[in-house]
Amino acid sequence: MKTLTVRLPEKLVAEIEAESRRRNVPKSNVVRERLETPYAVGRQAKDVSTMDLIADLVGSVKGLPANLSSRKKYYLKKWGYGKDGPDRRRLSRRVA
Repeated sequence: MKTLTVRLPEKLVAEIEAESRRRNVPKSNVVRERLETPYAVGRQAKDVSTMDLIADLVGSVKGLPANLSSRKKYYLKKWGYGKDGPDRRRLSRRVA
């Protein structure tokens, strides 16, 4: 078997260590089992929603308006998205 070194968030390491102690098995076995199954141990695929899978990403982009999801048309128009005219060129120069 090959060895692979990874860096994990502290919360995940704590979960793995707790499960390892509870089941009295090495941490590597717990990690191996989690990698081999698509979802967390003890959860069925139907219990995992898309929101559960991306929950850690929600709100992780800084500098966007708080009401972006409710006013997307306003912001798309404001930022010139989808325009082929001069506003589009000015926007791309400003970003670059």
